[in-house]
Amino acid sequence: MKKPVPSTDSSGALVKDAVADRLRAEIASGALRPGVRIIEGFWAQKFGVAQASIREAINLLALEGFVTKASGRSARVVNLTERDVLQIYEIRGALEGLAARLLASRSEDVQPLEEALERMRRACKHGRAAELIDADLRFHLELCRLSNNSYVFEHARRVLLPLFAFVRIRVLSSGQNTTVWGKDFEAHQRIVDLVKDGQGTVAESYVQRTMERFALTAYDNWEKKPTAPARGQRQGGSVGRRSAK
Repeated sequence: MKKPVPSTDSSGALVKDAVADRLRAEIASGALRPGVRIIEGFWAQKFGVAQASIREAINLLALEGFVTKASGRSARVVNLTERDVLQIYEIRGALEGLAARLLASRSEDVQPLEEALERMRRACKHGRAAELIDADLRFHLELCRLSNNSYVFEHARRVLLPLFAFVRIRVLSSGQNTTVWGKDFEAHQRIVDLVKDGQGTVAESYVQRTMERFALTAYDNWEKKPTAPARGQRQGGSVGRRSAK
């Protein structure tokens, strides 16, 4: 029988944080698939905690975008259709394009963008998909935050958090590696360079075109598993595949 989760750990962390970590792991592993209802009583019994702790953990996951909650209904793991994703990328092109133009017009330090991109590169190099996705989310959130327009940032959070939570679920549960993401670093670097050079209009147009390109293949690519070489095929062979953010 599994030991109950303590109310606090040595660092004073609340039980809801520990439970949220465990639920997040269940989601990322594929045990809780997109769209599945999270039954509080079941998980309370499985984790050995009070049902209220499950409810509090679900609220945390909802803030992160992993869970959706409608009034009077049970929480469900975030689920997006292909049409949802296409529409989200349309919004991203508008929001992040505007953010890039606004940022380029100001003498704002873009170091947060450069740091996020560097974390993406390191995570890719070491094959850490979850860290790469988290750093990618940070890049795009920072782009919107640095625009100095609170409305752009708030709307970006509403769009990006559930999207990247969904990406994380699908990529990690499918066992996809990080190699297919590397080619997109050039696009991120281009955004940084255009902003630094003060080319706002060009940056906005580039972001919009980039989002249009990503949207074409994003949904399918998020669940593609690494392809094993066919019999007789060289181990060094690669499968052409475009990644998306």
